[in-house]
Amino acid sequence: MNKKVYTIVEISLLASFIIISGSFKIPTGIPGSEFQMSAPIAIAICAVFGFKRYIIAGIIASSILFMFGIHTLLNVEIAMVFRIVGGGIVAIFGTRLPVLIVAGPIGTLAARFVLALTLQIPALPLIIAAIPGMIFTAIMSYPIMRVMQKVYQRTGMKQHEKMV
Repeated sequence: MNKKVYTIVEISLLASFIIISGSFKIPTGIPGSEFQMSAPIAIAICAVFGFKRYIIAGIIASSILFMFGIHTLLNVEIAMVFRIVGGGIVAIFGTRLPVLIVAGPIGTLAARFVLALTLQIPALPLIIAAIPGMIFTAIMSYPIMRVMQKVYQRTGMKQHEKMV
C-alpha cells in the first residue's frame, strides 16, 4: 500500500471513529445534557494524528452524518466550532497535559457561544448544561491520547515507515 492510500484509509478510519464515538451518550443526571464520548476522543485524535488529518476526518464525519439525516446544520455547526477551536488549541500549543485538559472544554465553550448567537438565546443555560461533559473531556482527553498514541506507535507508525 502506498503512502497516499494509507493516508486516505487512516483518515477514513478516524472519521468512522468520530462518528461511532459520537453515538455513545453518557448520562450526566441533568436532563438534556447527556455527553457524547466523541469530544475527548476528538482531542486525542488531533494530538496523535495532527490537526490536518483530524479536521479532514471531522469534515468527513459531519458530512456523512448530515447526508444521512442524523445531524442537522446546527449539529454540524457545533461540531465544527468545537473541532476548529479545540483542535486549533492542540495544534498551536502542543500535546502537553495542561493543553489537552483545556482544549476540549474551551472548544465546547466556544461551540455553545456560537450556538447561542445562532439561536439568539442566552449562552449561560447552554454552558451550564455542558459543564459535566466539559469536566469529563478535561479528565479523559489525556489518558485516551496516551492509549491512542501507544496503539499508533505499535501499529500505524510501523506501516507508515515501511512506505517512506
